[in-house]
Amino acid sequence: MSDRRVVLFAGGGTGGHLYPALALADALLELRPDVEVAFAGAERGIEARVLPARNVEHFLLPVRGFARGVPIWRNLGVLPALLQSLATVGAWVHRHRPAAVVVTGGYAGGPAGLVAAVTGTPLALQEQNAVPGATTRALSRWAAQVHVAYPEARGHLPPAGRAAVRISGNPIRPPRAIDPVDARRGLGLDPTRPVVLVVGGSQGSAALNAAMLDAVQRTQGAAPEYQLLWSTGPRHIEAVDAALDREGRPDWVHAVGYIDDMPRALAAAHVAISRAGAMATSELLAWGVPAILVPLPTAAAGHQELNAVALEDAGCAIHAAESDLDGIRLTEALQRLLDDPERLTRMRTAALERAQPNAARDIAREIAGLLPTTRRAA
Repeated sequence: MSDRRVVLFAGGGTGGHLYPALALADALLELRPDVEVAFAGAERGIEARVLPARNVEHFLLPVRGFARGVPIWRNLGVLPALLQSLATVGAWVHRHRPAAVVVTGGYAGGPAGLVAAVTGTPLALQEQNAVPGATTRALSRWAAQVHVAYPEARGHLPPAGRAAVRISGNPIRPPRAIDPVDARRGLGLDPTRPVVLVVGGSQGSAALNAAMLDAVQRTQGAAPEYQLLWSTGPRHIEAVDAALDREGRPDWVHAVGYIDDMPRALAAAHVAISRAGAMATSELLAWGVPAILVPLPTAAAGHQELNAVALEDAGCAIHAAESDLDGIRLTEALQRLLDDPERLTRMRTAALERAQPNAARDIAREIAGLLPTTRRAA
């Protein structure tokens, strides 16, 4: 590293924690070209694959999360891994003297946040979910800034951390002007029919796919007024394709393994059926897409359930529990929405009011305020 200002971004384990860190780093570099960024992550996290591929300065730690619902002996290695990780981060901080540390959550961010607290390095946190994770709750006591996406998150922090809270949203790519009709044509869809976007996360959802197949089968060949743009997940596309072939391949169902151009899909969508991950819901809000949210029941600390409830209470979405999901209920909920244009308009308005499409830039500007404006002496 050079003598330029260094900011350490730490967080990961999952893409929901890593990608916000990458988005914030990019936004900060646009504001402060004099800054140099580095990343700390976990050897077991998605960052072990993503960060080397991006050729960014980084180091990986043996830290790992505490596994719930398993025999206690399975967690005996958690404390030694944490201590080793703290030592590694401490040595890195001593060597590079970062001007700030930014933690985006997940067990991968804990060691860097703790070292920042001990060394007095300015600490900023970014929390994606309606109920903060353990890392954010623990570190908020020492944070200069706590950026949250959901207003509800403030009440779940310890009192010492609440004064630093800013309701900033999640760092996503801001929406761009895309004509919905052009978007549908570009995706190979009928430009005249409403589009229902179905997304079960980047890896797809077996439960959501099963419910959608049940819904398609129950149409008994009678095409509805809408069309499906359905991202099944790469692992599930072959099975979904085979099932659709048995149904005679309905022309109103467009199933793909993965949607590369998600902005175009969001611009085309009339309604979405989606998991309730923090980043997915932030994009739906930013594009003003009414949604039926089906939380992943095994998500850590039930955070997807809490996200879905918060957005339903705000009038942006409908919360549908996976345990209650089948083709009949899903089709009925969807049809009720499509038959009620006034409700759809209210949901779009509520979503856009809650959205924070420029969150990455806004948070980066706040982080830049923690940095000295003059170069350190060598």
